[in-house]
Amino acid sequence: MNTSIYFVIFSVILLFGLLSTFIIGFSRKNREGDQSYFQKTGTKWVRLTSLYVISIAAGLLALLAFIRYTIE
Repeated sequence: MNTSIYFVIFSVILLFGLLSTFIIGFSRKNREGDQSYFQKTGTKWVRLTSLYVISIAAGLLALLAFIRYTIE
């Protein structure tokens, strides 16, 4: 498989993440502030940690696929 396809896929994922970050950062709710932000932090940490675990696992799988198809 051509490696440029992997670069395109990774670039699209990175651009999506960047765009999503800016959309969330400049949202009206973020500008006004949320009074309940510091309540129920335990569930927020669990959700954030699970997103990181899923992202890292997906990244490792993509890296392994990249290495496997590059060697062949």
